[in-house]
Amino acid sequence: MAPDTLPDPLVSDRLAPEVVSLFHRLNNQLGVILANSELLETKLTEEAHRIRAAQVVTGAMEAIGIVQHLKQAVGTTPTERS
Repeated sequence: MAPDTLPDPLVSDRLAPEVVSLFHRLNNQLGVILANSELLETKLTEEAHRIRAAQVVTGAMEAIGIVQHLKQAVGTTPTERS
């Protein structure tokens, strides 16, 4: 499908509740990863391990940002679609 023929909105009203649920579930899991990696980062004593935990923190924060961007891009709520 050519870009100029994409449906508007990208997520149909029929699929929107499922997509919203998926975004919510994904954010929840990313929040768990973020919280635990931040905790590890503060508890670890070896610098190499703290660096790895910090990489997980950074990755989780970037992933959360991507989910938010996708959510806005597909317009999964009526206010985001208008």
